[in-house]
Amino acid sequence: MKEVYIRQINTELTTFDIFSLFKNEEEVVFLDSGKDFSGSGRYSFLGINPFIKIKGDTKEYVFNGEAANGDVLDKIKDILQDYKIENNTNFPFIGGGIGYFSYDLGRDFEKITEIAKEDIEIPKIYFNFYDNVIIFDNLNKTTFVTGLGIKEKAEKSIDEIESIIKSGETIEKPEVGEEIDFTKFTSNFEKEEYIKAVGKVRDYIRSGDVYIMNLTQRFQCPVGRSGYDIYNDLRTINPAQFGAYMKLDEFEILSCSPERFLKVREGVIDTRPIKGTRPRGKNPEEDEKNRKELMNSEKDKSELLMIVDLERNDLSRVCKLNTVKVTELFEIEEYPTVFHLVSNIRGELEEGKDIIDSIRVAFPGGSITGAPKIRAMEIIDEMEKVRRNIYTGSIGYLGFDGNCDINIVIRTIMLKEGTAYFGVGGGITWESEEEFEYEETLHKAKALMRALCNE
Repeated sequence: MKEVYIRQINTELTTFDIFSLFKNEEEVVFLDSGKDFSGSGRYSFLGINPFIKIKGDTKEYVFNGEAANGDVLDKIKDILQDYKIENNTNFPFIGGGIGYFSYDLGRDFEKITEIAKEDIEIPKIYFNFYDNVIIFDNLNKTTFVTGLGIKEKAEKSIDEIESIIKSGETIEKPEVGEEIDFTKFTSNFEKEEYIKAVGKVRDYIRSGDVYIMNLTQRFQCPVGRSGYDIYNDLRTINPAQFGAYMKLDEFEILSCSPERFLKVREGVIDTRPIKGTRPRGKNPEEDEKNRKELMNSEKDKSELLMIVDLERNDLSRVCKLNTVKVTELFEIEEYPTVFHLVSNIRGELEEGKDIIDSIRVAFPGGSITGAPKIRAMEIIDEMEKVRRNIYTGSIGYLGFDGNCDINIVIRTIMLKEGTAYFGVGGGITWESEEEFEYEETLHKAKALMRALCNE
C-alpha cells in the first residue's frame, strides 16, 4: 500500500491563479470546477509531475515513451492496483491518473461499421499518473498539495510547489465581449444539410431502428491565441462543474462541460445524464418562461426517460442485483447560456468490479449516443461524416483509492495545429422539429464561439 503526504498551503490565490503558475509544466492537466461549490463542483484538481504516461488504443499503446501491445485498459487497471492507497481524508481524489477516453474508444467495445472520416488523429486514451496533485476546496477556499511515494521525496516536491505558489500573483479576470462573428466558423453541415439530417434520423425512428439519437455538427475555425488565454475566457463566460484544461502532446483540450458521466465513491457508482435544453432569457421574465417551458416539455422528459432507462441497464451489468435506482428524475440546472434537464442514476458495484469494468460496459454515455446504443452509434457514423474524437468522450480522474469522476465531453474545444474544433448536438426523437433542433445546437455553441471570437 503506497503512502500519500498532504500539506495545506496558506494562500490568497485563486484556483486559476495557481494553475497559471504551472501552465507551462510538462503535460499539465487542470480539472476545473467553476460552479455549484456546495455540490459536485466543490473540488478542483491540478496534476503536476507525471511519473507514468500512457496513451493509445485498446490493442496498441505507448507507455512512458515505449511502444507496447495488449489491452491498455488492463494496463491502467494494473497501474491502479500497483499504486493502491487508502484515502482517509474528505477529499474525493488525492492521487492517481488524470486524462481522457475519446468517443471513438467505443469502437473498440462494439462492432461499429466505420463510415465517418478520421480527419483529426488523437489517441483514443490518454492518461498521466502524477506524483503531485494540488487540491482546491472551492467551498472553503483552501488549497492542499499531495505527494506520492517516499516521504523525503514527496516532501521535497511539496516544498518546491509551495515555494512557487507563495511567489504567485493574482490574475485579473478577462473582459469578454458579447459579439460573435459567425463567419469565422465553418461546419461539417450547412444549415439545410443539418435540417435534412434531422429528418432522416426521424425516418430511422419511424422504421424502428432507434428511439432517440444524438446528432452533432462540428465547427472549426483558425486560432491565433494561446489555449491558456482562450480557456481563461471560456471559464469566465461559462463556468461549469466539470471543466478542464489539458495541455498534452501536440494538442490542447479546453472544456466547460456541465455533465457527469460516471462517479465512483466507496463502491457506489453514479451517472447523471442531461437531455433537454433551453436558452437563458434576456431578462428575468423570459428566463422564467424558458425554464418553465423546459420543465413542462413532454418531448424533453420523454428523451431523458429513454436515456435513464438505457443508463440503468448499463449500470446493472456491473452493479449488485436490485441496487440500481433513479435518485433524481427531472431536475433543472442553470448555466450562463442555457437551462438543462437532468437525472441521476445510482448503484452499488459488485465485489471486484471497478471503474475500468464500468467503462467497458457503459462507454460512451447514452445521453450522447441514443437508444438502442449500438444502432444509434452506427447511424451517427453514417450521418456525421467525420469522427467525433474527444467530443462526447470523457475527461476526469481515476484515483489510486478506487474513486473516480469523469465527465461527458461537451462544450469543449480541441486545439491542434492552429485550428479549433468543437461539436454541438442534441437528441432527436420522433417529436423533434428540424429548425428547433438546429437552433438548439447554436445555443449550445454560443459560449464557445464567444471565447474564440474574443481578442
